[in-house]
Amino acid sequence: MDILKFITAGSVDDGKSTLIGRLLYDSEAILADQLEALHASNRKNDDGTIDLAILTDGLKAEREQGITIDVAYKYFETDKRKFIIADAPGHIQYTRNMVTGASNAGLAIILIDARKGVIEQTTRHSFLVSLLQIPKVVVCINKMDMVNYSEDVFNHIVADYKKLAAKVGLNEVTYIPVSALKGDNIVYQSANIGWYTGDSLLQHLEQVEITIDDSSAHARLPVQWVVRPQTDELHDYRGYAGRVSSGAFKVNDKVTVLPSGFSSVISKIELYDKQPEEALAGMSVTVHLQDNIDISRGDIIVNSAGQPQLSSVIEADLCWMDTRPLDPSLTYLVQHNTKTIRCKIREILYKVNINTLDKDFDEDFKLNDIGRIVIKTAEPLAFDAYEVNKANGGAIIIDSRTNVTVGALLLRGSVA
Repeated sequence: MDILKFITAGSVDDGKSTLIGRLLYDSEAILADQLEALHASNRKNDDGTIDLAILTDGLKAEREQGITIDVAYKYFETDKRKFIIADAPGHIQYTRNMVTGASNAGLAIILIDARKGVIEQTTRHSFLVSLLQIPKVVVCINKMDMVNYSEDVFNHIVADYKKLAAKVGLNEVTYIPVSALKGDNIVYQSANIGWYTGDSLLQHLEQVEITIDDSSAHARLPVQWVVRPQTDELHDYRGYAGRVSSGAFKVNDKVTVLPSGFSSVISKIELYDKQPEEALAGMSVTVHLQDNIDISRGDIIVNSAGQPQLSSVIEADLCWMDTRPLDPSLTYLVQHNTKTIRCKIREILYKVNINTLDKDFDEDFKLNDIGRIVIKTAEPLAFDAYEVNKANGGAIIIDSRTNVTVGALLLRGSVA
């Protein structure tokens, strides 16, 4: 069974946690002890029913305030597919949490309150989904029970959102009218919304196509470890271990090692005690080459026919995650796959007002700010543009004084 990772995003009180709770509850994906705790809870809705948001609000502060603060991950499965849900906070002060939760998602659910329609925070969440190149989007227009399940309200919001989707560059968008509180169109199709003939949310999640990049042109293997036992039994053994981040490698493929640029041919692939002919994205394997090449941790093995960019001056989008502002005078560390090297922020091009999408040329980069910068690295990085290959186009910035991750980078291209 394949796995779909998806994130939920929406404004405060749009019902994200309730939607996920309903999804888990109605699909019978709750463990017995969770169910018992749920029924024992004294947190109720206005109509006396159980508040299903309890299932995802794990922090004490979340339960007390009724808001989502941290990203909560939930796992469940049906007969058709396994799921990993990231319930992301909607408030602007937790933008960094949403970026973290969305970085590996293949689908985003954006909630809109049917009473409020498309608002400022909807624009922000949609921009972030577009920025992070999440390919599939489901817009759940929630609280339909509070607008008498009106088709006109639904159609008006859909029309407004289509304008926003075109503005931020979202193409594959599905619209579903739901009521997380009442369970309409979450797991089962709703009898209250007879004018809607599409799938329920769960039916859509079970059927949506997951795109897997198995292209040899995007084959990337960041080297984590050079395996040299140097024993009598394995005197000549030399393997390069790592997790295939994207694409696919096959035995006899011609590969190039970057940044050195040396080339060779894959002679063998090892996966535990097996020797498969092919290594796909997500597999942790040991690769053997026909030639003895000087390779070390941090190097990346790529298919010679589809090489990434190699540069030490790179333009990138940055999401700042530290309470201390970015300081261009400091030397930071950039970690890209298994490679960690020093870097400087050479230029701040602009920030983005993620509520209006306007560019701001104020160079004061603070917590949760997002914008475009140019970095200069101590050594060349072998990277792909994030929009071409997310797995090899993302990196993080680390404060070398504290070893704290202070920023997320979406690499866009080399700068002459």
